[in-house]
Amino acid sequence: MTAHHWTRNKETRLSWEVEKCGMPEPSERHDQGKKNTGRKRGEAVAERPAEFVEALAKGLAIIESFDVGSPEMTLSEIARKVGLSPAAARRSLITLSTLGYVGQSNKRFHLRPKIMTLGSAFYYSARIDEVLQPFLRDLVAKFGDASSVGTLDGKDVIYIAHSSVQRARRAAAVVGARYPAYATSLGRVLLAGLSEDALDAYFDGLVIAPLTSKTITDPVALRAEIDAVREAHYSTTVDQLDYGITALAVPIRAVDGRTIAALNTSGYSGMIDADYLIRERLPEMRVVASSIAQSLTRYPALATVIGQ
Repeated sequence: MTAHHWTRNKETRLSWEVEKCGMPEPSERHDQGKKNTGRKRGEAVAERPAEFVEALAKGLAIIESFDVGSPEMTLSEIARKVGLSPAAARRSLITLSTLGYVGQSNKRFHLRPKIMTLGSAFYYSARIDEVLQPFLRDLVAKFGDASSVGTLDGKDVIYIAHSSVQRARRAAAVVGARYPAYATSLGRVLLAGLSEDALDAYFDGLVIAPLTSKTITDPVALRAEIDAVREAHYSTTVDQLDYGITALAVPIRAVDGRTIAALNTSGYSGMIDADYLIRERLPEMRVVASSIAQSLTRYPALATVIGQ
């Protein structure tokens, strides 16, 4: 096992230990020859422009590799998870550490609080706190429970705004959280807003994991559910993502009619059911979704960002 030392400045020195595993460390030429791009194993490769910066992609992939199941990782674990050579992962980690985004404790790396500035830059520059949060707070004040706005990113839904009075331990719908679109009311509304070609692309290679015993895992049944959502213009889910979550979502549409985001309300399955949400909350949810859409016309930057 070889220790690599790199000096940040005169006062601070970082020690980087690379696990050799009985093999020589890959050289710069080896890294370039393999064309490691910092994508997760099995991830599809989209066509990339000539100006695509591989080094930046590798660094971002490393940041995204940390999650609730992997809050700390060794160099070899990071390299394996992201699909990079240890040498390439080490260089990215050195850069991220220098910038204050990654820290190290013994042989294990972790994200540092500064990483939150990346998300807050979007949150405040897009004026989410000014445009979306007031609507969510009003919904929570009226109905209790929780309310969120989400957008589609690949095969997942990302929560870009959230308000809640809930304190239970369950799947957390915090700002920045991402979950499989197929298992959430937000995701199904967003999927229903796709064209047939785009929906075909979504199902292509989709791995449907049973997150609970009630999760719809049959692709044909899931497609039928999405078709039903498209007709009804709303979605309800019960214990699909996690036990205890019953939710209702409606689309937020752009001026041209495209679904660019979704709005939901949710509560405990033991206290409410889907029929209750449809009867008591759906009319107000549609009004609020329309109001959000109207507000977006006054904030074109936010409308553009979430509509891409």
